[in-house]
Amino acid sequence: MKSGFSVPIKRYTVADLLVDGHRIPVNVHVIAHPDANILVDTGIRELHPAAADMEPRLYPLSELNFDFAGIDIVVNTHLHFDHCGNNHRFAGRPIYVQQRELDDALNTDDYTIREWVDSPGVKYVPVNGEHLLLPGIRLVPAPGHSDGMQVVVIETGGRPIVIGGDVAVWFGELDEPTSEGQFRVLSLNPEAVWLTHVDEPWRPGNLTKSPSSSM
Repeated sequence: MKSGFSVPIKRYTVADLLVDGHRIPVNVHVIAHPDANILVDTGIRELHPAAADMEPRLYPLSELNFDFAGIDIVVNTHLHFDHCGNNHRFAGRPIYVQQRELDDALNTDDYTIREWVDSPGVKYVPVNGEHLLLPGIRLVPAPGHSDGMQVVVIETGGRPIVIGGDVAVWFGELDEPTSEGQFRVLSLNPEAVWLTHVDEPWRPGNLTKSPSSSM
C-alpha cells in the first residue's frame, strides 16, 4: 500500500444525551479504508434504566441508511454504554478493544451496561498497546477517560487524522490537555481529531471556549 491513499470518514449521529443541562450528540464513525470498512464505536442499543438520567434520544442506525453488511471491522475506543450498545449487530465480525478495557468492562461494577458488552456472538479481539490494524491504520492507547481507552490513528502520508472517541468530550480538553491520552494524541501533531460528542473535528489552533462537560 502506497502512502497518500484516501481514507474517507463518515459520521453518523446515533443518539443524544442530556449532560449538565446540555444535549450532546453520540456519534460513530466509518473509515472507508481501501482494504476494509471500519466502524469506530457502535452507539446506544436502546433505552435502559442505567442511562435514564441522561434522557437518551435515539436515532437508530437502521433508520440512517447505514450499511451493516458493508462493515468488515469494528473498533471500540472503550466500552462505556454509549460506545458499545450496538456491538451485537456485528456479531461474528472482529471487534478490536484494549484488553484492559475489556477486563474492566466485564469485571467492574457500574462501569457500563454489561449485557451490551457481553452479547451473544460478539467476537472481541483484545490487543495490548499499539496495534497495526491495516496499512495506515493504528490503534493507540490513550488512557484518561478510561484506563483502557484507545484511539484510531489514520496515517496516509500527511499529518494523521485521529478518531478519538472520548479522549476528549469537548474541544477544550484538547486545547488544554490534562490526561495521558490527550497529551499522546497531541504529540502526533494531528490534522484533525474526531470525537464522539462533537459533530465537527477538533483542529489545532481553533480554540473553543465553551463549557466543559464530563461523562
